[in-house]
Amino acid sequence: QVQLVESGGDLVQPGGSLRLSCAASGRIFPIWLMGWYRQAPGNERELVATITRSDTTNYADSVKGRFTISTDNRWNTVYLQMNTLEPEDTAVYYCTAYDTQYYWGQGTQVTVSS
Repeated sequence: QVQLVESGGDLVQPGGSLRLSCAASGRIFPIWLMGWYRQAPGNERELVATITRSDTTNYADSVKGRFTISTDNRWNTVYLQMNTLEPEDTAVYYCTAYDTQYYWGQGTQVTVSS
């Protein structure tokens, strides 16, 4: 089992920045992909960004050039640096990890508003 705990969500003005963190614990060794999804009210959960152990990254078109996903060297923390935030980025952001199944965190709220 893998446990994921997100942090860093906040209220920020348009154009601002935030960095989300996700701490992973438990049976981390088999995990080969980590990432971030988000869900806005009334919408389905959608992919934001993923990263593999070979450092291959994938981003949603809506965040390319603004968001950056990274991990620490031990692969037990994944980050999402979010720049030039827009009101459309408002959502609950969920951390995920995958070995042979997906694991999910509890989510952290990001609100972009003036």
